[in-house]
Amino acid sequence: MRKLLITGCNGQLGRALNEEYKEEYNSKKVDIINTDVDDLDISSIDAVMAFVREAKPDVVINCGALTAVDLCETKPDEAFLANAIGPRNLSVAAEEIGAKIVQLSTDYVFSGDASRPYIETDQPGPKSVYGATKLAGERFVEQFAKRHFIIRTAWLYGEGKNFVETMLRLAQKNDMVRVVSDQVGTPTSAAWLAKMIHALEPTDNYGLFHGTCEGSCSWADFAVEIFRQANQPVHVEYITTEEFGAAAPRPAYSILDNRMLRLTTDFRMADWRHALTEYMKRRTV
Repeated sequence: MRKLLITGCNGQLGRALNEEYKEEYNSKKVDIINTDVDDLDISSIDAVMAFVREAKPDVVINCGALTAVDLCETKPDEAFLANAIGPRNLSVAAEEIGAKIVQLSTDYVFSGDASRPYIETDQPGPKSVYGATKLAGERFVEQFAKRHFIIRTAWLYGEGKNFVETMLRLAQKNDMVRVVSDQVGTPTSAAWLAKMIHALEPTDNYGLFHGTCEGSCSWADFAVEIFRQANQPVHVEYITTEEFGAAAPRPAYSILDNRMLRLTTDFRMADWRHALTEYMKRRTV
């Protein structure tokens, strides 16, 4: 029986992974060890080594991170501990016991100045503390764990607090919302990212992957599609990033090309609109 250690189990991806592996877990093909920050402080090397040595997982899936982009700007040390030191510690521990590690990363490692989708070999150039610390985490995983999968994703939504739920909540009290239109990327379903991880982790196809749903849109276009699928008569006013006024810089162009996934596996991510439809159906059940 394969044993998986999931950190950040209460986040959107952690929950999606538990749902994705439910059938294998129920049939006793996998055992899942769920941890979150209260159970395991991944920024502590001593805590991580002790936990991993005792649990002896076959695969470590690190969903733990400080993802509050604006908060990272004001608390860079906390961001580095969670997003860089944590992955380093997990990688050192995984390497010691011969386990694989799956590290989640982000489109924020890029500058967002491109005019074509980013491929895995493009040069990173983060503009925010969040992006810089996540890139440092990638580098530590590459340095300390031979059997690693690094997956960069973007615009993730799943069970919990996310853009889709925010828009639907706003629709309850507003007939107009203002949404940024000069940032483009790919809304990515946590359920589909969990499927991708499930497809990769049993293999030896190690390396760096991009993992987003297919297609692209702006945040404002995403909002329009959410309201259309929800049959909510809400008008979306397209505004600029400058008008929105976020503290941390956001990549203007966040489209990732899943080239490594496409060329080295048979697995394909769903189109973002299709994945959104699936999510909307699940949330109404």
